[in-house]
Amino acid sequence: MTQTTPKPVRRIVTGHDDSGKAVIVMDGAAPNQRVRAATGLVSTLLWVTDEMPVNIASNADRADRESPVAPPKQGSILRVVDFPPAGDTSGISNEAMLKEMGIHHDHGGKPARHAFTHRTKSVDYAFVLEGEIDMLLDDSEVHMKAGDIMVQQGTNHAWVNNSDKVCRMAFVLMDADEPPAWKKNP
Repeated sequence: MTQTTPKPVRRIVTGHDDSGKAVIVMDGAAPNQRVRAATGLVSTLLWVTDEMPVNIASNADRADRESPVAPPKQGSILRVVDFPPAGDTSGISNEAMLKEMGIHHDHGGKPARHAFTHRTKSVDYAFVLEGEIDMLLDDSEVHMKAGDIMVQQGTNHAWVNNSDKVCRMAFVLMDADEPPAWKKNP
């Protein structure tokens, strides 16, 4: 899979100056962008929190770090992902994709429905910003287009762009408790 360089994501972060006045502390292209070799998608990390409630007293760049796909315990992640057209995915290893994402998931000894199948212990808000994409579950799927929003609750899924244009999505992932169903359906 190949990926052209996507347009940058403008990130604006507010905070406070020393007197407590509300100010813009960052405004520009989000610097933490990387191409995921296993899938060709581009992931731009915009913000990460490590605690709840969140400490909002600092003006530090909370996205200046390496981060797996899943959020930290008691934390959250905001990222934008550019999904290239999937094309032929037969040469993509689910194991390599999971490793690159920092996810440990063995699908219960069964083969993954799709090479991109994964899950995280999180509640995810997924926003299609541009383009269209299919979200595959264990035995169903849903087609999404720009303006559609999904709430994804720790389910096995794969994002597959079956169109001929890049699909840009924004994701907010929040740490969650592991559901009892995971013990029945790893």
